[in-house]
Amino acid sequence: METHAGKRVLMLLENNPYPQDIRVRNEARTLVAAGYRVSVICPRRSGQPWHEALDGVWVYRFPLPGGADGFLGYLLEYSVSMAAMSLLSLLVLLREGFDFVHAHNPPDTLVALAAFYKILGKRFVYDHHDLAPELYYARFRGKGNRLVYRALTLFERISCQLADHVIAVNLSHKMVEIQRDEVPEGRISIVRNGPDLRNMSVRETTPALEVNGKTVVAYVGEVGFQDGVDCLLRALRHLIRIEQRRELLCVLVGSGDALNEMKHLARDLGIEADVKFVGRVAHSEVNDWLAIADICVAPEPSNPYNDRTTVVKMTEYMAAGKAIVAFDLPEHRATAEKAALYACPNDEIDLAAKIAVLMDDADERSRMGEKGRRRIKDGLAWSYQEKLLLQVYETLGNRPR
Repeated sequence: METHAGKRVLMLLENNPYPQDIRVRNEARTLVAAGYRVSVICPRRSGQPWHEALDGVWVYRFPLPGGADGFLGYLLEYSVSMAAMSLLSLLVLLREGFDFVHAHNPPDTLVALAAFYKILGKRFVYDHHDLAPELYYARFRGKGNRLVYRALTLFERISCQLADHVIAVNLSHKMVEIQRDEVPEGRISIVRNGPDLRNMSVRETTPALEVNGKTVVAYVGEVGFQDGVDCLLRALRHLIRIEQRRELLCVLVGSGDALNEMKHLARDLGIEADVKFVGRVAHSEVNDWLAIADICVAPEPSNPYNDRTTVVKMTEYMAAGKAIVAFDLPEHRATAEKAALYACPNDEIDLAAKIAVLMDDADERSRMGEKGRRRIKDGLAWSYQEKLLLQVYETLGNRPR
């Protein structure tokens, strides 16, 4: 593909493979469609080739130590990934060249690589997916090391200060970038995680699941310690064991570092037979599982991380036209508005009560699902967000170095 100078982008992605990371995939495809040449460096999942072209995107992959746990585990992971990404970036520079370094956090240590290429005259776009300092405490359940937190805050600040432009995923992140990282507002653009409605079709074959007339409550997303699956399981225990709502079946689709612990918790709570752990599925199958759901749940508890985070699962629920139950967090409400029923933050009994309300009112589920679908179509879909992304690159391309 012929691409003139000034329209070549190198994307750095450390914590997810490609094309499994939906945000990175959407951004890369959008830039390719606009005439940019895009290369992505990312970790390799088992069975993936080391190098390939996907939909016009050139992908370079590296091996990554699996099962990172604790400070030393993450230190090893980031050290190996930084070394591999540095070497592969030099390969891309020699083979294809690039004009922009687009770093997707976490980790914010990618700024070291971006700083090197800024010396060579490349532009640096910092795509601020997660608040790494808050995520650190959330993952370790508030028991993290204060020095690590300060180091993460420092790397975030350096990333924001060094970037030619910062991309925030929501208004909460933008306020952190302005207030904590002292970035001028004009150097920040919000590009949300909007679903691509062109990829939302449901196949004719549905998942093999014996529902037996039960109300299906679905959780579809990452199963990490910060995601509140434990809150959902305790709410389900209250519904099933205390309220005797046996007409309920919960489907948990996804994987993560907390999956095994959540399976043990379901068994300890006595609801193992009422919860089906599906595990990780291909993104092409997500809509199939959403199609059989009656109610979808976003059980992230309130904390400094979740309060500022827009979860992808919620927009996917809305695009599928599903009613949602969630804790009343600022970004949950900013995303779903009237498409969700909100429980008092971290109140698992109230979460159970809100699920019960929707179990008993199919008409309300339908109305809420339609409100969510309309909100996606009218402003949150990727077709709206990609225009904002292209504006970032057009502005940077016209700005003097």
